[in-house]
Amino acid sequence: MAAFTIKVNGKKHQLDVDSDTPILWVLRDHLKLVGTKYGCGIAQCGACTIHLDGNSIRSCSIPISAVGDKEVTTIEGLSENGDHPVQQAWLEHDVPQCGYCQAGQIMNAAAFLDKNPNPSSGEIATAMNGNICRCGTYTRINKAIQTAAKNS
Repeated sequence: MAAFTIKVNGKKHQLDVDSDTPILWVLRDHLKLVGTKYGCGIAQCGACTIHLDGNSIRSCSIPISAVGDKEVTTIEGLSENGDHPVQQAWLEHDVPQCGYCQAGQIMNAAAFLDKNPNPSSGEIATAMNGNICRCGTYTRINKAIQTAAKNS
């Protein structure tokens, strides 16, 4: 066990965990931030996507020792009231079905739009390619991201 101080959603947390503990399990088990989901455990599905200094990453494959002084943002920290443009567009386009992958989808979309505020449909599809939705809501996801880009 080692002592780590990490900043999550604007708040500092001190934790005693093994240095190779994935940030996903630190968030879920230690900080009780359960919006970030466990999907595959090998960084292939995107359900566990969070932001690390504004970049989308797969939290299941990043150990807490790699976080350092970088800012972690989870779906709970994306906006206080669920009013981030991506979250609002998700509702407008009725994107979720089962909802399991949606936090990861939203986090990836938000980071993408921060870097590319006026994307084409093809750019959106490419950026979202690694986030898997078993329900197949890809068309609605793409439309929601287009709407969020217009409303940002």
